[in-house]
Amino acid sequence: MDALDGNAIAGPLFEYFGTEMTTAIGTCAHCGASAQVAELRVFSRAPGTVARCRSCGNVVIVLIEDRDMLRADLRGFRLLTPPAAAVRSTQPPEAR
Repeated sequence: MDALDGNAIAGPLFEYFGTEMTTAIGTCAHCGASAQVAELRVFSRAPGTVARCRSCGNVVIVLIEDRDMLRADLRGFRLLTPPAAAVRSTQPPEAR
């Protein structure tokens, strides 16, 4: 099975978080490797979509559609930096 890169889950992550997430940086909970979401290896032939760490291959994100609702499990991926859009939206208007 061929893997896609993390950009393949850009749409569902935007739907879930309400902001662009592929530039967010996180660490693998299993091996500690840091990467952007866009660098993860994505497999979409399972009942859901699975993103795996490029370093160790462990599952870091699982996305499933359940009763027309997107569910995301990110227990394997700890966000280190928020995506740029989220940082901009939390700054006061005078700082933008």
